[in-house]
Amino acid sequence: MKETVLSRSMRVIFAGGAAGISLLTALPAQAQAVPPAESQRPVARVEITGSNIRRAQAETASAVQTLNRADIEKSGRTTVAELLQTLAVDNQGSVPTSFGNGFAQGASGISLRGLGSASTLVLINGRRVAPYGLADDGQKVFTDLNIIPTEAVERIEILKDGASAIYGSDAIAGVVNVILRRDFQGTTARASYGKSKYWDGRDARLSITHGIGNLDTDRYNALFSFEFGGRREVFNRDRDDREQVGRGDLRPWGFSALEGLGGTGAITTNNAAGSAINGNVRNPTTLDYYNRGNPAGLGFTRPFPAAACRNFTSHPQGDPGGGCLIDADQSYEQIQPRQNSYNLFTRGTFQFTPQMQGYVEANYYWTESESSGTPSGINANVGHPGGPVSNAGAALGAAHPDNPYFGTAARLRYLATDVGPRTSSINSKFGRLVVGVKGTMYDWDIDSALLFSGNKVYNKRRNYLQRDVAFALLNPTPANVAVATARSPAYAALPPGTVWRIAENAGLNSPALYAALSPVISNDAETRISQIDFRATREIGQLPGGPIGMAAGAEFRHERTELAPTTGTEMGNIIGLGYSAYSGRRDATALYAEVLAPVIKQVEVSGALRYDHFSDVGNSWTPKVGVKWNPTRQLALRSTFAKGFRAPSSAENGVGGLAAFSTAADPLRCSLGVASACDATSIAIITSPNPALSPERSKNWSAGVIWDPTARTSISLDYWQIKRKNEINQQQTDAAIAAGQVSRDPSTATTIPGDPGAITAVLARYVNSAQTKVRGVDVDARTAFNLGTGRGTLAMDAKWTHLFKWIRTEQDGNERDFAGTHGNCDVTNCIGTPDDRVNLGATWDLAPLRVSATLNYRAPIKNTLFNDDPEGCAIHFANGQDAPNGCEIASFTTFDVTARYNLTARTELFGTIQNLFDKVAPLDPLTYGAQSYNPLDYSGAMGRFFSVGLRHRF
Repeated sequence: MKETVLSRSMRVIFAGGAAGISLLTALPAQAQAVPPAESQRPVARVEITGSNIRRAQAETASAVQTLNRADIEKSGRTTVAELLQTLAVDNQGSVPTSFGNGFAQGASGISLRGLGSASTLVLINGRRVAPYGLADDGQKVFTDLNIIPTEAVERIEILKDGASAIYGSDAIAGVVNVILRRDFQGTTARASYGKSKYWDGRDARLSITHGIGNLDTDRYNALFSFEFGGRREVFNRDRDDREQVGRGDLRPWGFSALEGLGGTGAITTNNAAGSAINGNVRNPTTLDYYNRGNPAGLGFTRPFPAAACRNFTSHPQGDPGGGCLIDADQSYEQIQPRQNSYNLFTRGTFQFTPQMQGYVEANYYWTESESSGTPSGINANVGHPGGPVSNAGAALGAAHPDNPYFGTAARLRYLATDVGPRTSSINSKFGRLVVGVKGTMYDWDIDSALLFSGNKVYNKRRNYLQRDVAFALLNPTPANVAVATARSPAYAALPPGTVWRIAENAGLNSPALYAALSPVISNDAETRISQIDFRATREIGQLPGGPIGMAAGAEFRHERTELAPTTGTEMGNIIGLGYSAYSGRRDATALYAEVLAPVIKQVEVSGALRYDHFSDVGNSWTPKVGVKWNPTRQLALRSTFAKGFRAPSSAENGVGGLAAFSTAADPLRCSLGVASACDATSIAIITSPNPALSPERSKNWSAGVIWDPTARTSISLDYWQIKRKNEINQQQTDAAIAAGQVSRDPSTATTIPGDPGAITAVLARYVNSAQTKVRGVDVDARTAFNLGTGRGTLAMDAKWTHLFKWIRTEQDGNERDFAGTHGNCDVTNCIGTPDDRVNLGATWDLAPLRVSATLNYRAPIKNTLFNDDPEGCAIHFANGQDAPNGCEIASFTTFDVTARYNLTARTELFGTIQNLFDKVAPLDPLTYGAQSYNPLDYSGAMGRFFSVGLRHRF
């Protein structure tokens, strides 16, 4: 539809977020007056996310944060995903694109209120999209934000309280509604290019938007938007001057190998060692490990001078146990994976009659990304639906020519650098088609559409080791050879007696051996949504405050999700790679209604009720009520109460399972005196789907105030709480360990009496936890000043979200508060739950120049798993003191600057500096989403980043 003056001003009023919002001429909604010349014109009405009823006032009973096109441009972020993840309302559970080794590689997701990406509903133009094919952590199905075509975005509305009564399942934490352009004429081309101060991490973007036809005169409009984006990879080793960023060897910062953070290859304690680049081997009698290059290896029957550590690495040594140390994380892991993407959006609008309009929307998104990780250690444990698989027994056979204990089989800890870094190639294709009609019929405004959306993901992995072949090539016992021959034709084709030569002798291996040892493995995933919906709204009566608005609607949706397991993981045959697979489908039917009643001129009451029926989990009724009171023109009070629900995903109650990795300590072995078991290290977790799961249910309430003290100043404060029952989670890892739900390998026991051996896997399942309660406050302030003739205008804004509590209560009544701590580490990346996030912005406008500055702040995080954890700090320095200092991850603040200059009326030059002061991300030794820094602090790992661009309107 043609844009009205009021709708444009509302988008300015809405302006918020991390970008520094201009409020140059628009008045706040409560204070806005109608010019006398327009007093007789009908009031234009717009639809606000969270309601189907069109209204004249922008502010509703629910808190809505809106980012318009100017906000996106001022932020300097090149993608919507990047911008949303800097917002104060985003928290624990968001999925960063930079996490190249996660389950949901290649995608990015938002987690409002820290309740997880699966509880945040993402819409495009008010309708659903198919979720990403790879569930985060193998469980949480979410929408990939990368599919959003940035240049086609009109605005983004974020509903910060639950909206299940309007939109159904998945909206417990709130809604992100991306509204794309609907009426555009002309042609715009935009190009940008960016690089870091290290002259790497290239970010190139190109977009073309073209629109033809005028709805008023031509009765049609057609919009086409195409975008290309390309990013180059950045390795941890490329940031070796940024303190601890990207390093696994943290000895210079006071850690030791006992914390599991020393250089790869360390020999820690009796019967425990890391994987060395030249191989650590175990003395068959004493169970002590020695490095193959150590001439003083106890009991060696064959020396290997060429295996000396200095022949492999110049990395600083000093392991007391005599291991050969490198930093594999720094050498092979990435800060940012390579990614190329293509995004096409088109919309056609046809005005059939003055009262009826038809429209067609089509999205197509294709991306490919490549991530790299460390080479495989041959002893990494795995799990599959049948149980855990311990690879601790990996050994050099008695007759293996590289065995220092030649004549006796000896356990081996070897980092397979000769095979190469493990890589993953993701190819994702997303499509969406909407065909609909809207208009006026019998005094009802109607909108009805058919929607088809799907995502297909292909994942190819290279340089992962086949367990059966690796064991046979290292230790060719009759049993090992028989298993490998039966399972692997490539191994069976090798000459009899072939062995895998390691380290200094790896050059003797044939290409055929490597083809059998680490063939390309793959899997694919697919999600689909088919939907038909109908909604209508009208005025049904009059109250003293104005007309009563009513809306009603219905929808039917079919969902299908399927993830095939990666080749070999279904039987635990890929060393160090977890298992993830699920399959399910469901039908969902919904009916809903909504009423907006202006009881008196100053009081507006709203209510909504929705009925959902799911073919696999039954029925749900979800209500929502709200009230807004304007005691004066400058002041508004508002409050909402709602119930919500989230139906289990196919990954949670379907067919399949999950075998993944997390971090945890082993309190049993620690109490026996096994020092290496006292701090968190990587362990396998096997989680089974649970068809008996009930839907999550929530009660959300909020109360707030909006104060407009002047025409250009607005301040809002909203206090909110979300209480979620029947929360679907993995059982807490440490709770499962305490309950004895573990599998151990006795052969890894030390000589300490009673040592049961290391944990190979934690056995868990998805359960309905008792509840989660999150309580906090949002503050939103903005103002604007006229600096005087020739000095322009200055607009400023502030967004602050504070968490008072983030409490999870288990079924046994055990209660943990994660607010301000590093927990919940069972959620994505072990990012932590900062209790304060702040966005500050300012924009100076002196045409033709505009300069914007943005400050993003993350509060300190206690390095404990939860508040008042009796175990104390989660990580310790080598001297036993809490780590980092004070057991706290330092706060992190970045400052970004964007400038735009109109060269002509049609041409704009722009540039951005992100992380202007080149702040370094603080040390975080617990997260597994990035190496030694928190994924929330990504820009502090990348370093200062520059970009320039040009936009031209033809």
